[in-house]
Amino acid sequence: NIFFSFQGRKLSEESTDESEEEDTEEEPKLKYERLTNGVTEILQKDAASCMTVHDKFLALGTHFGKVYLLDIQGNVTQKFEISPVKINQISLDESGDHVGICSEDGKVQVVGLYTREGFHENFDCPIKVVALHPQFSKSNNKQFVTGGNKILLYERNWLNRWKTSVLHEGEGNITNVKWRANLIAWANNVGVKIYDISSKQRITNVLQDNTNLRPDMYPCSLCWKDNTTLIIGWGSSVKICVVKERDPTEMRDLPSRYVEIVSAFETEFFISGLAPLADQLVTLYYVKENSEQMEEEFRTRPRLDIIQPLPEGCEEISSDALTVRNFQENQCRDYRLEHSEGEPLFYIISPKDIVVAKERDQDDHIDWLLEKKKYEEALMAAEISFKNIKRHDVQKIGMAYINHLVERGDYDAAARKCQKVLGKNMDLWENEVYRFKTIGQLKAISQYLPRGDLRLRPAIYEMILHEFLKTDYEGFATLIREWPGELYNNMAIVQAVNEHLKKDPTNSMLLTTLAELYTYDQRYDRALEIYLKLRHKDVYQLIHKHNLFSAIKDKIVLLMDFDKEKAVDMLLDNDDKISMDKVVEELKDRPELLHVYLHKLFKRDHHKGQKYHERQISLYAEYDRPNLLPFLRESMHCPLEKALEICQQRHFVEETVFLLSRMGNCRRALQMIMEELADVDKAIEFAKEQDDRELWDDLISYSIDKPPFITGLLNNIGTHVDPILLIHRIKEGMEIPNLRDSLVKILQDYNLQILLREGCKKILVADSLSLLQRMHRTQKRGVRVDDTAQAFGVVVFHCRHMFHKECLPSPGNVPGIQYCNICSAKRRGPGSGILEMKK
Repeated sequence: NIFFSFQGRKLSEESTDESEEEDTEEEPKLKYERLTNGVTEILQKDAASCMTVHDKFLALGTHFGKVYLLDIQGNVTQKFEISPVKINQISLDESGDHVGICSEDGKVQVVGLYTREGFHENFDCPIKVVALHPQFSKSNNKQFVTGGNKILLYERNWLNRWKTSVLHEGEGNITNVKWRANLIAWANNVGVKIYDISSKQRITNVLQDNTNLRPDMYPCSLCWKDNTTLIIGWGSSVKICVVKERDPTEMRDLPSRYVEIVSAFETEFFISGLAPLADQLVTLYYVKENSEQMEEEFRTRPRLDIIQPLPEGCEEISSDALTVRNFQENQCRDYRLEHSEGEPLFYIISPKDIVVAKERDQDDHIDWLLEKKKYEEALMAAEISFKNIKRHDVQKIGMAYINHLVERGDYDAAARKCQKVLGKNMDLWENEVYRFKTIGQLKAISQYLPRGDLRLRPAIYEMILHEFLKTDYEGFATLIREWPGELYNNMAIVQAVNEHLKKDPTNSMLLTTLAELYTYDQRYDRALEIYLKLRHKDVYQLIHKHNLFSAIKDKIVLLMDFDKEKAVDMLLDNDDKISMDKVVEELKDRPELLHVYLHKLFKRDHHKGQKYHERQISLYAEYDRPNLLPFLRESMHCPLEKALEICQQRHFVEETVFLLSRMGNCRRALQMIMEELADVDKAIEFAKEQDDRELWDDLISYSIDKPPFITGLLNNIGTHVDPILLIHRIKEGMEIPNLRDSLVKILQDYNLQILLREGCKKILVADSLSLLQRMHRTQKRGVRVDDTAQAFGVVVFHCRHMFHKECLPSPGNVPGIQYCNICSAKRRGPGSGILEMKK
């Protein structure tokens, strides 16, 4: 049953209209459940008045004076008849071995749960509170406090007798007490006191803010967060107090400790209980609202809030309204909030109901996401916590998400999630495929089907391919490209495509797809025929990949018609598989294609196709004249007479000039340049290349009556022919364009030649002198002679050869001049030195 609400929106036990839920509703921080089992039976006959919580068990006091020990599921383990009237408070020490109980009729019992030995006393006034020392079981003096109209400290002395001390009195009834370590905090009608049991000093007094509230109707709530932090809730006021050590220099007559209020704020409702949650607070509120119909207040559901204390206020983190039983009859003093120190468990106690609140875990988070149909987030959360998840099957969550997407009509998203959710479960995959087929959405799931090591039955893939083939040729082609051919029966799909081609034989997409299917089936010849028919770009890749050169020997023209450049490169790269002669034979009726092939062959290797060079002359002349002259220049196997004949027939002057010059008829070549081209610069360049004096004379003779030609000669022949020869032959009175500039250039060129000669002469003289001086210094150097065997005269030449004077031949024709016999022999030839010695 739902018995709580989130963010203050009330949810009754019966039902609620989900349509009223807001999409912006935040996820709750806590989850709730009733404490049942034995508790249910107890509260049907009795009413809860107080409860205390230990990590091992619970202790529940009732209005009929009974105390029950319960396990954490609410099962009764022990029952004590304490009093005929209400139990006001129960206290346990940290070990859980001793319990303190006080009742409305003044009874106080502090006993061991397992020994039943301890303190038993009856007072003449109601005892509202009792608190054991946290280490009661271990301590020797067994301290505890009780509170009625005063706060009393009990401790056992060395004679094993109980000693009583009044810690405080005179400010009305004690309404609450909490003991932590050496600090005791209690509340009376005026405020809250803190007592240090170690120094036996009261260290603070925190006054009540709202004195108009009756302490018995709106009792003070106390809670120790740790050994030094006390949280006080009274009326609608909250104060957080920290006990601190006082500086020894400031003590004088003051207690060694003092209290600092680090946070104080007001709340909207009256506080019935407080408990710490990390750095936050869990607060139980008693709520009264004004009726719109009647001018009076009525009691509503209590609220359990999580708040974040701030220095000057607080921030609400979450707020839940609890539907506890008989909440309409309860008052602020009827509610209590207890918490477990071991784990964050919070017990909301009311007379007829006990509710347990705990922090929500990852499973609760996933439950909430599923409830709100936030399947994507639920799936992600489940995957993150997969190792520790207890109640949720990730696949189950995923299937719920897929179902939700299908119901919503988001088929593509549902299909996409199948990949993540279904994983390796092939049965689930097939079920989903058939479901998508039923709703007419096979296309949506097709791109997400398994296609790796884990695969479905071939019939599943074939069913989807047939569906696409009926309605979407493009989608069908995409699947054929993306799916490995082994996923389905290839021949069955080929047959289906052929059936469709009977109705639409020119459909390029179907034909391309059929070629791909033939390729998968290794029927490359059929695929090649289709690619060539379609002029498809993948034809060359298919040939290379599957080595189909034998299949294209009779299809060379088709390949070149499709893409000449790619076809020629492929043929030349694989001439070991398709010979050059075969290609030429296939292209003999298509000379323009033959020329492209032979031209690229010649560019790669000038000698490889030499037997076709004669044929290439005509091909260049017909289809590619710009490359004819470079061909003639570079080819060493071209018949010149045939080339000259073709060029003369077509009146190709530049090519004819080159051929004439190459054949040795330079004068005729020069004549064609002058007569046919009328280009003096080209004629001069030709004469320079040939470097023939007779050609220069012919050029001068031809140009002598043409003033523009004379100008060109004057400007260019200065370094090859004496300009005076040309100038003397110019007719007197002939008008020559730019004659002055030409003569100035001739003089400048001549002057430059003179300067160059003089400069060279100076360099030559300087180098000769430098070398002579170097030789003179070298020859003046001494020569070390090492010949101490006998006292012979020694002759040393500048070449460093040494001779005994007696061993040298007689001087030559020039008296007084002696030459090295070895060096002289080298100049004269082999054996001459020996002959000289013999002389």
